[in-house]
Amino acid sequence: MKIHVRNGSFIIFLVVLIELCGKTEGTTVTCEPKYGILPCTTETWGTLFLIVVYQYLMALGQKYISDGSDKFFGLIGPGIFGASLFHILANFPTLFFVMQSGLSSDDGGTSASSGMNMLTGSAVMSLTLIWPSVITFGSYDLSDDDDSISSEDEPSFLKKLTAYGVTTDNETSYTARIMLVSVIPFILLQLPAIIGSTSITRVIILITLILVLSMFITYIMYQIFQPWIQNRRFEYVTQKFVKDKLHTLLSTNGKPNVRLIKEIYKGLDENNDGKVSNGELRTFLQGIQLEVNGATNQDFVEMIMNRFDISGDQFIEENEFVRVLIKWLREARKSVSQNDYNPLSFFIESNESADEEEQKPLIPKEIPKAESLILEFLEALSLIVYGVVLSGLVSSPLISNIMTFANHANVPSFLIPYFVVPCATNISRILSTIRSATQKTERAASLTFSQIYSGVSMSSMSSLTTFLLIVYIRDLSWDVSAQLLVVMIICVGMAILTSTRTVYPLWMGYVIYLMYPVSLLMLYLLTVVWV
Repeated sequence: MKIHVRNGSFIIFLVVLIELCGKTEGTTVTCEPKYGILPCTTETWGTLFLIVVYQYLMALGQKYISDGSDKFFGLIGPGIFGASLFHILANFPTLFFVMQSGLSSDDGGTSASSGMNMLTGSAVMSLTLIWPSVITFGSYDLSDDDDSISSEDEPSFLKKLTAYGVTTDNETSYTARIMLVSVIPFILLQLPAIIGSTSITRVIILITLILVLSMFITYIMYQIFQPWIQNRRFEYVTQKFVKDKLHTLLSTNGKPNVRLIKEIYKGLDENNDGKVSNGELRTFLQGIQLEVNGATNQDFVEMIMNRFDISGDQFIEENEFVRVLIKWLREARKSVSQNDYNPLSFFIESNESADEEEQKPLIPKEIPKAESLILEFLEALSLIVYGVVLSGLVSSPLISNIMTFANHANVPSFLIPYFVVPCATNISRILSTIRSATQKTERAASLTFSQIYSGVSMSSMSSLTTFLLIVYIRDLSWDVSAQLLVVMIICVGMAILTSTRTVYPLWMGYVIYLMYPVSLLMLYLLTVVWV
């Protein structure tokens, strides 16, 4: 089980700084420490420091919950828990923030709206910052011209805007349509503002609550009986489509990197005689992890040697090595997109004399031990528990400090929960998205997009259910029509766009990036200027 020493040490360091911050005010100002132990301050800069510290802890809790739930999902696989529990766990920090904002609100005003600000901010960030990152970091040549294999001459940036991009499968569009359906409750909540009557607000809240709760349960049941969404998420979580060794041999346009292949050949040619021998080939196979039970099988080496040795002189020359490896990369890349990747099949299928029983042992199979599985489960559980406890402890003081800082610094109250908090809590998701997108395959882009759409759908339904339930039970006053309008415009626009096409050129990613500052401007105008 992993022990996160570095993070633990940093947390201790932050706690010490918080204590110092709490003691800098002397005896002239009094405040009530949260939980009786956490420091407090009424100074503007002290409050800002506390926001930064609590935000880091919230992001750390999000990372632990995400890692733990993904590990659990990878161990258990699709099923009832995969359709509900792991989605809720992945959204727990946002869910807890929304719940705390409603429960800690005495008048239901700004504090209750902070939860909706974070909900809408997370959804908008997923679709306008994380989504276009898949295109900008995962783009490749859309022409798919295998004859153009060299990465020596990179096209200009302007040409890349139209010639490069990503493609997705049809199932990705289906998940986008589900996301479009999840926006219906946001539209319904706009009715009081459209009609101009506040007397029906409570009725609309109840109707919307029943609707979104029904949609949430229906979506869970649909995933149980039609598990294709779970299967795609399982494939994304377990990273079965990621082939790092294949990716390193591809250039930025997703085609074989001839220059790098030649450099590999020169590295294999240890005696610099211009030829690669049987022993040198074995070194190469071990380097790219084409092994059988931890050791490269001699028969397999001979099989691959025959594949490379076109001239039949028992040596591999540079032109032979480049030609065969390029062909292998083309077929492997297509197999990755079709999700049937097997690095050995290219070489095994070429040996027509080998029968099926002789070929099977060449493909390594790992059988996990029971002790190893128990340790994996315990590690996943510890990550989730630690993340939940950490997120729960810091969410309430984070909300109170946000409101204090907004009042003292005279900044829009929506800015921190809409922008700063989602930025910090989504750091791990952004890095994971970039890492997956850089595989530059259709399958990688499709699964990453599907993960984003499903995350927005589940987060919207679960968080909105929690928010409306608290508002209705406590009969809180609230005015989040501006946030609802912004998230509705972004989600509906992106859902229509992504549900009707499967090809996304590079320029589209940069255009979508611009939608995030536009959403900030819209929210500022609606909540500050036009009030």
